[in-house]
Amino acid sequence: MVSSGQSSHVGTALSCADILTVLYFSILNIDPKNPADPDRDRFILSKGHGCTAQYATLAERGFFNPKILETYYQNGGLLGHATCKMVPGMEVSTGSLGHGLGLGVGMAYAAHLDAKKYRVFVVMGDGECNEGSVWEAALAAPQWGLDNLVAIIDYNQLQGCGKTQEILNLEPFKAKWESFRWAVKEVDGHDTDALLKVFQKLPFEIGKPSLVIAHTTKGKGISFMENRVEWHYKSPNFEQQTQALKELSS
Repeated sequence: MVSSGQSSHVGTALSCADILTVLYFSILNIDPKNPADPDRDRFILSKGHGCTAQYATLAERGFFNPKILETYYQNGGLLGHATCKMVPGMEVSTGSLGHGLGLGVGMAYAAHLDAKKYRVFVVMGDGECNEGSVWEAALAAPQWGLDNLVAIIDYNQLQGCGKTQEILNLEPFKAKWESFRWAVKEVDGHDTDALLKVFQKLPFEIGKPSLVIAHTTKGKGISFMENRVEWHYKSPNFEQQTQALKELSS
């Protein structure tokens, strides 16, 4: 998608691909044949620039024909940030960073008010946590006892302009969230068995929102992309695409 569309953000899509796979195929209570089921779990990709991973996952999960993926970044086709109503299964449009957790808090609170059992999952980038709106939402969630809310940080240590810790140091990261009264667990974000075990323990504590800090690698699986900040924006040419696909399939 990224190569044919000559668009960007392939690195951030690869860092969260394993997380999305485990959620969509093993954890989320969803039905591709009934994507508007009022009792479905909700999923928000707050780092909406990683939407190629979500589009691909939705297609593989059966929400729409994978041929639609070929329209990515083409006129009239899939857009470069997560966009709702273009394909089934996209709950909200995202990409203006720092808003996804607030949306998730609202959805989770609505479930409590309506006595519904659905859960809300929000995947965020670590660079996104520079935004003050993230921490405002983080304060609100435990205040209302939203143990149906799960936030997942794609902690790949890089953002658009450099290393996350050099731009705005987030550490001590786990302690910050715990001080905001979240129940927190850390995991290798590319170990699908470990991710599955963590998600199966939700909620981590009754009455508290859950946070998963997933330690990931930007550009995971492709040797010339891994941990390289330039692949936040670059798109591979045909030769690089060929090499990348070969490495991913080996």
